[in-house]
Amino acid sequence: MPRSQQAGRRVVRGAHRWLGGRGARAEMLSYLAFTLVALVLIGYFYGRRRAIAVVGGREHELHSRPVYHGAYVAAYIGLPSFLLVLIWIALQGPVIDTLLLWSLPASATEGLDKGQTGLLVSQIKSLAAGNVFGEPTPVVVEAAERYQRWHEIVRYALVAVALSVALAGLYFASSRITPHFRARHGAERVLSGVMMACSLIAILTTLGIVLSLLVEAIRFFDRVSPLEFFFGTRWEPQIPIREGQVTAGGAFGAIPVFTGTLLISAIAMLVAIPIGLYSAIYLTEYAHPRLRAVVKPLLELLAGIPTVVYGFFAVLTVAPALRTFGEFIGVPIAPNSALAAGGVMGIMIIPFVSSLSDDAIAAVPRAMRDGSYAMGATKGETITHVLLPAALPGIMGGILLAVSRAIGETMIVVMAAGIIASLTANPLQPVTTVTVQIVTLLIGDTEFDNPKTLAAFALGLVLFLVTLALNIFALSIVRKYRERYE
Repeated sequence: MPRSQQAGRRVVRGAHRWLGGRGARAEMLSYLAFTLVALVLIGYFYGRRRAIAVVGGREHELHSRPVYHGAYVAAYIGLPSFLLVLIWIALQGPVIDTLLLWSLPASATEGLDKGQTGLLVSQIKSLAAGNVFGEPTPVVVEAAERYQRWHEIVRYALVAVALSVALAGLYFASSRITPHFRARHGAERVLSGVMMACSLIAILTTLGIVLSLLVEAIRFFDRVSPLEFFFGTRWEPQIPIREGQVTAGGAFGAIPVFTGTLLISAIAMLVAIPIGLYSAIYLTEYAHPRLRAVVKPLLELLAGIPTVVYGFFAVLTVAPALRTFGEFIGVPIAPNSALAAGGVMGIMIIPFVSSLSDDAIAAVPRAMRDGSYAMGATKGETITHVLLPAALPGIMGGILLAVSRAIGETMIVVMAAGIIASLTANPLQPVTTVTVQIVTLLIGDTEFDNPKTLAAFALGLVLFLVTLALNIFALSIVRKYRERYE
């Protein structure tokens, strides 16, 4: 048997142990998390007891209550250790891959481009996982063995370092417990830092999303004219991206995509807003409490139905019914129509309008209702001139959420309206939306160096800007009515 083949089998046997170690590694992480949580609880109770002990049980002599001392010790145990574990898990893969690449002899990577080097690393990792394709070279075998060995070292090092950090935090925090120690201030600073970090993460995430869209969209507009994208009327983004591929010539006029999105969203809102708002008014002002207790949960159940189920309902029930009705009255209706997709989408988003509008109307002070009735207003006049303006911020929030949900829906449109971009305002014809085209563009060959895939980011940027404009519009309306009625 050749030596390389024997070495390959040896690595495979090691891979089986390593793969078994994957389960062990996950189990070890679970045990580590459990141990850290236990240390946090132990630190909490230890901090409390130590604070009471340093004053001989006379708690009134402490600057802060014992609970704050316990919370201070628990925070210094849990926060650094859990943060270390998260950073370690996030970085260990790239670090090991980099070390693996550096450990390869120069002869193995000489003359290889970036793609070929990545393929070599993937081959090594596959061999380390027990997947042998052909006869591996001695260099690949040795690298796979190192890869397995490094993962074992990293696994045990993580446990040792995390527990050391937790114990160091326990020692540091408990050593600071004295009768005059301001534990409450320290615990509040830690809590403020955690809340600030969470806010910063949310801000940075939003900023990252916007920048990623913006950078890739700029790359797209370097290759395709913005005038063609925003004002073109032909959308055929399927262009050849590899040699020998036969596709269309490529056209990136997004007007048909935008009009399809607006058409389906408009149909959905024409269904959702009246039904949702009127149902909220009825349940709040007219319905018996027993009826309200039954109907409102049933309406909210619509929000829990998966969108693919709505897609099946649109394809199998609504679209055939519309086509049959069209044949009956002599109006041709396409099998995949914007009307079917928009109507079913409107049913799906009814709970967003009805539930938030219901809560907003119910939150209007009773005194405003009584004052209106005392001045001789009817129930209808009270609802129109008092309740709805006062509840408008909540109602606009529900409508805005529904609009965003409608614009971002994909599955119903794919199943009920199709993926063909056609420039039409006829709701009886098939259309497509921005989200459907984004999904279509990113399926298959996803090399982000050609207009086909980069067009998805341009569409995403437009979708983001439209949603932002809707938010600004809604806030302006809310501000206007608040100034009038507060």
